Amino acid sequence: MTEIEWWDFDNSEEMVDAVTGDIQFIIESALDARGSAVIAFPGGNTPMPIFDKLASAPIKWKYVTIIPTDDRLVAVDDALSNIAKIAKIFLPLGARVVPFTSEAADYNLAGSAADARLQDMAWPLDLVWLGMGLDGHTASIFPGPDMESALDVKDERRAIGVQPDPMPDNAPVNRVTLTANAIASARTVMVTIEGMDKRGVLERAIELGSASDVPIGRVFGALSVPVDIYCLDK
Repeated sequence: MTEIEWWDFDNSEEMVDAVTGDIQFIIESALDARGSAVIAFPGGNTPMPIFDKLASAPIKWKYVTIIPTDDRLVAVDDALSNIAKIAKIFLPLGARVVPFTSEAADYNLAGSAADARLQDMAWPLDLVWLGMGLDGHTASIFPGPDMESALDVKDERRAIGVQPDPMPDNAPVNRVTLTANAIASARTVMVTIEGMDKRGVLERAIELGSASDVPIGRVFGALSVPVDIYCLDK
């Protein structure tokens, strides 16, 4: 079992400050050690205040490469696009923002193309920042026909196309996601969640680890690096 540290917050401002400070430290440590940093940011609404605060931090963004942990197979100007939100904030700062999805009709082909792009990048990732849904999915590793492939840590693919089953109501589209193997290889992993309901799901998933019936539990079962979990209690 990997070492896990929980950080609990009573208000969102405290959590935003803490997560921002830790991400800044991770990036600056990578820049000091290797002259560059490669990081994976999540989608959704929770990261946005943190993105905004990071954008004002004195980071040498031109040496930082950002990829999404996952994305929806939609046009880059679609409201559902994760990379569009990331690019809007960090491209003007000089960061290299790398999309790994396309509007390919076949999500398996989109996953193969994303994997090929990631195989050509510097590895391992310096940071993978994950979120989690109430169903226990993380990144876009959802229950469905592709879940076992995405969670197979012996599979050397770094990205895979997935078809959630059932489709999420808020975004009923196919996706591309980092695999558990890619996540587990990262130098640093952090998780941000909001609400006691999600905390309960995550605690149970971590306890069961590789025997969990939800994706994030299986991911935790594959991790060996310490993980920081930031939870907004509300």
